[in-house]
Amino acid sequence: ESTVSRVTSNRYMLTPRGVFELKYFFAAPIASCEGGDAHSAKAVRHRIKAIIAEESLDKVHSDEDIVAQLKETGIDVARRTVTKYREAMNIPSSIRRRRDKRLSAAAIKRSD
Repeated sequence: ESTVSRVTSNRYMLTPRGVFELKYFFAAPIASCEGGDAHSAKAVRHRIKAIIAEESLDKVHSDEDIVAQLKETGIDVARRTVTKYREAMNIPSSIRRRRDKRLSAAAIKRSD
């Protein structure tokens, strides 16, 4: 990883979509809890999205809860990393998701 970093440092590529620093094209791996294979950021974001999709009105996961669930599956990330990925995917905070779920549930009850 450090060799790639040194080679790509201060080097740029002209593409049809503009100029990019070479390191833009290389993803840093995310460590595994058990020292196994590392995980890509894309795979971790997909897992975060899946955890949030499984939420119920009774249990909306905080970023800390998501970190704990990821750790159970062997993915070692910090809470701030989960927050960064969640925000990048335009997923609101647990407080906002809980409020939105309650409003949706109340609207459904009223329409019945």
